Amino acid sequence: MQNLLEAMMLICFGFSWPISLINNYRTRTAHGMSLPFILLILFGYLCGITAKIIAGKVNYVLIVYFFNLFAVSLNLLVYFRNRKIDRQVHKDANTKRVAIRS
Repeated sequence: MQNLLEAMMLICFGFSWPISLINNYRTRTAHGMSLPFILLILFGYLCGITAKIIAGKVNYVLIVYFFNLFAVSLNLLVYFRNRKIDRQVHKDANTKRVAIRS
C-alpha cells in the first residue's frame, strides 16, 4: 500500500510537468519560470531515486520517479531556450529604439 500511495503522489505531480512544459514552450518566454525552483525539483527527484536504490526498493515506483525527472529536465531545457528568446527579443527591441532615434 505504501508503494501505491507513493506512486499516486508522484503521478499527481507527474501530470503537472507535461502541462507546464507545453505552456512554457508555447509562451516562448522565461518570465514566470524559476531556475532555482526547477533545479530544486530535479535535486529532489534525484534524491528520491537514490533513496530507492540505496534502500533496495527498486520497483514500479522508480519508473514514475524517472518519468518526472525526465519531464522536469525537459522544462529545464525549455527554460534555457526561452531565456535565449527573451534575450533576442530584448536585443531586437533595443536595436529598433536606436534606429528610430537616429
